[in-house]
Formats: sequence, C-alpha cells, structure tokens
Amino acid sequence: MNNIKNSMHKISFTLLVIIIAVFCLFPFFWMFFNAFKPAIDIRAYPPVWTFKPTLNNFIKVFIEQPFFNYFMNSMIIATFSTIIGVLLSLPAAYSIARYKQGFISLILLTARMLPGMVYLIPLFIIYNRLGLIDTYLSLIITYLIISVPLSTWLLIPYFEDIPSDLECAGMIDGCSKIGVFFRINLPLALPGIAVVTILSFVYCWNDFIFVLILGGVKTQTLPLAAYHFMTYGSMNWGSIFAAATIITLPIAIISLFLQRYLISGLTSGGLKD
Repeated sequence: MNNIKNSMHKISFTLLVIIIAVFCLFPFFWMFFNAFKPAIDIRAYPPVWTFKPTLNNFIKVFIEQPFFNYFMNSMIIATFSTIIGVLLSLPAAYSIARYKQGFISLILLTARMLPGMVYLIPLFIIYNRLGLIDTYLSLIITYLIISVPLSTWLLIPYFEDIPSDLECAGMIDGCSKIGVFFRINLPLALPGIAVVTILSFVYCWNDFIFVLILGGVKTQTLPLAAYHFMTYGSMNWGSIFAAATIITLPIAIISLFLQRYLISGLTSGGLKD
C-alpha cells in the first residue's frame, strides 16, 4: 500500500513539475518559434505550425535599425556595470558579515527597498548639469546604485557561512588579511558570486526606463531598440520576435555556462543545520 502511495506521489509531483515547466517555458518557445516564421504566418489564425523557416525577420532587424550598435551598447553597459558592481559588493558583504555591521546593512536594505523611479529625477538633474546625459558613465553609475545594495545583501549569507577558523588557520600559515580574503573566502563564495553576477547582468541588460530617460541616441540599448518596432498604427511582430530572441540569447548563454554555480548558489541556504 505504501509503495502505491509513494508511486502516486512521484507521478503527481512529476506531472506538476511538467505543467509548471511548460507554463514557464512556453513564452520562450513561442518567441523563438515565431522569430523564424514568415510575416504572413505569424498573423495567421489558427496558428500555423508547419512552415518554411526564414531569417528575414533577423535580417530586417539589422537592416531597418543599427541593431548591432544597440547590441554593443547593451553589452558594454551591462558588462561594466556587473563587473564593477560585483567588485564593490564583495568587500562590502565580507565586511558586514565578518564584523557584524548591522547599521550599514540596514542602510543598504533601505536603499534597495526604494523604487528605482525615486532615483530617476535627481539623477537626471545631476547628469544634465554635469553633461553626462546619453553617456555610458551615467548609465553605469545608475545601475550600480540599484544593483550594489542587492548584490551585497545576497552575498552576506555566503560569507557568514564561512567559518572564521579557516581565516585564522590561513593567517597562521602566513597569509595576510587580504590574502585570506582572496585565497579562502572568494573561492568558497563562488556560488554566491555566480548568482549575483547573473542577476546583476540580467537587470542591467533588460532595463528600459533608465536608458529611456538618461540615455539617448548614442547609448540606446536592445530593450529600447525593440520598442521601436512598435508603432501607433501597427506592430512588426516578426522583427519584435527576432529582436526578443537576440536579447534573450546572451542571458541564456551566460546562465548555461554558470548553471553549476547558479544551482548550488540558489540552493545553499536550504541545507543549513
């Protein structure tokens, strides 16, 4: 009887996982599927499932607009924002975790809880007076203001889980405080660093509102470029699906390469004593 119940529980759990997976992945499948459809088949009803794949939608994306420039803008802004943000978050999280700096962590949490729109008008006024509107520097600084508090808070538990005895042992063996940080703490915190890196990059890559207000012609990114395919009178669905596929691809590649650290980083908190 117990075996039958266990089998039923496993089957039910498997079906539930499949339903959730289909529900979550179907939008990505539909986007990728329609990116290779001819324009007439995209608007067809009922939906057309058999068609001759075409690259015309991707060709139009790069012909109708300087999409490669937008891609490079997104890559430059997201990459530098992520790297600088992680480099700033690591020592901040370590200091808060090791020296119990609760007040600083509270300030960071308060800064992160504020909606991003709160920063928009003050930053626009400051950047406008400094002549930084439509520059990489202004957008990178803006993303750092948003991402560093979150990255720091996500990294704090990883440093708290590292026993201080390991640091003492390293210093007895001749390591300096900085050497202990780089040789002991950072390798043990790699899962958390992977999680923070992916989340920061995704946020910077997908942002729309900040680049819309603080950016311009020279710093337009991919989300804003995809918006240009929507007009008041019509929507170029083929180009929109193709642009969305191009925007999603780098995130998928990064997640694929870092999935080992990402999975362990997301599940590490559930295995504490």
